[in-house]
Amino acid sequence: MQMSDILIIVAMVIYIAVILSVSFIYARRSHASTEDFFLGGRRLGPWVAALSAEASDMSGWLLMGLPGVAYFTGASEAVWTAIGLAAGTYLNWLIVAKRLRKYSQVAGNAITLPDYFSNRFHDTKRILMTVAALFILVFFAIYVGSCFVTTGKLLNTLFGWDYVLMMVIGGVFVFVYTLLGGFLAESVSDLIQAVVMVIALIIVCIGSVIAVGGIENVVSFIQGVPGFGSLVQSATPLVNADGIQQLSAAGAPLWDTPSDYGFIVILSTLAWGLGYFGMPQVLLRFMAIRSTKEIKSSRRIAITWCLISLFAAVAIGLVGRALFPDLLLTGSSAESVFIELSKYLMPAFLAGIMLAGILAATMSSSDSYMLIASSAIAQNIFKGLLKRDATDKQIMWVGRVTLVVILIFGIVIAADESSSIFRVVSYAWAGFGATFGPLVLLSLFWRRLNLPGALAGMVCGGATVFIWHELIKPLGGIWSIYELLPAFVVGLVAMVAVSLLTKPPAQAVLDEFDHYMELEV
Repeated sequence: MQMSDILIIVAMVIYIAVILSVSFIYARRSHASTEDFFLGGRRLGPWVAALSAEASDMSGWLLMGLPGVAYFTGASEAVWTAIGLAAGTYLNWLIVAKRLRKYSQVAGNAITLPDYFSNRFHDTKRILMTVAALFILVFFAIYVGSCFVTTGKLLNTLFGWDYVLMMVIGGVFVFVYTLLGGFLAESVSDLIQAVVMVIALIIVCIGSVIAVGGIENVVSFIQGVPGFGSLVQSATPLVNADGIQQLSAAGAPLWDTPSDYGFIVILSTLAWGLGYFGMPQVLLRFMAIRSTKEIKSSRRIAITWCLISLFAAVAIGLVGRALFPDLLLTGSSAESVFIELSKYLMPAFLAGIMLAGILAATMSSSDSYMLIASSAIAQNIFKGLLKRDATDKQIMWVGRVTLVVILIFGIVIAADESSSIFRVVSYAWAGFGATFGPLVLLSLFWRRLNLPGALAGMVCGGATVFIWHELIKPLGGIWSIYELLPAFVVGLVAMVAVSLLTKPPAQAVLDEFDHYMELEV
């Protein structure tokens, strides 16, 4: 092993040690009760709430998936996705955060999203809670798998170590510190990781521009590739049967005629922003913030971090192609552009710190996903459905066992080394956005929404994601739009239609809604 590899490893080990120490520091407070373990006792400050929400949301997708798309096919998909995400972040903090913080406390002091759904509609049979918990388990298993793919690709690209072994080790590490610390430790460590991520993105972005010879050279390269810099066209690599971009006799990458990126495709890409309204890892931060009076500050912090990070991630992909035009020739390998730039631009130890940003992004998300899925099973199905008199100790033990199961599922999903982080994340993102997004919005804003309508919308939205992705999207043409958009509309329509066709909510539900609207927290 070369000295540069050793220095990179040392930097990463130091970083991991810092994260583990945070878990140990907060372990005692996190295990005091289920509310502390799963929601941090509702005492997150504005900085922790904002940055932990964004870090847990973006994951390794921000440093690998998004730059990889920009590197391989140019600006269009990456830029419109980033615009949709930035708009969704702002609107979620603006119209959902304060209302959900208030209503989740009024509705039986709910500490998980399924808790809130059932309590909001006085669902004594816990049907809504159970269905929501199952959807969370399925989609977060996919999400956790995407995070493990990131870890495996990172260490395999850096050192040539076995992908599967590295993926498993990374997964076990995240499992351990999530188990130790709970929600509060996870949120504080996510704050640290958000800072590492944005610093890494900024340094690599600026360094790449300097290395390629300045903005003028970047622009010149982009203009030389058909459709690469366009927002209404998508560059099309000329690939062989194995999906590898072909090279000319001189070694230059070959490009096919660019494809149109029309209004419908742009609209479906912008629909990424709709996903925010249904993201449990973000919504839980809204429920856990200390006071609604601090949400305005959190919103400003979150959107600033989001804009800087998204811009830098897209720029890294575009500039990386100008610097290394023939290095990464498949859509999957293109997701390593941040890694290659870090190694090229910096001394080994500093590169290790930058690459710890990928570990930061991955861990900040996978710990959230594992903890939320664990709470869905332990708090909502075990206690809410199977053993309503369960003690805090029993609930937390079920939660720990569930973490082990999720760890195993994530490893199985991540076993395919050729998986695209961007595509795996987009599937799970659509699932949460369509399943929970319409329900969160209408539950906070529409008094007439009832239990049958909520259940119909959730099931129809989630089912449409699977149906559209597997059966309709392959038809191509207009049907190839991102499944989140049609699924979100289907869920919304089903919710409104069924609510209007069935009996209004009970008076107790209406009175609670009116009380929440008047409450200051």
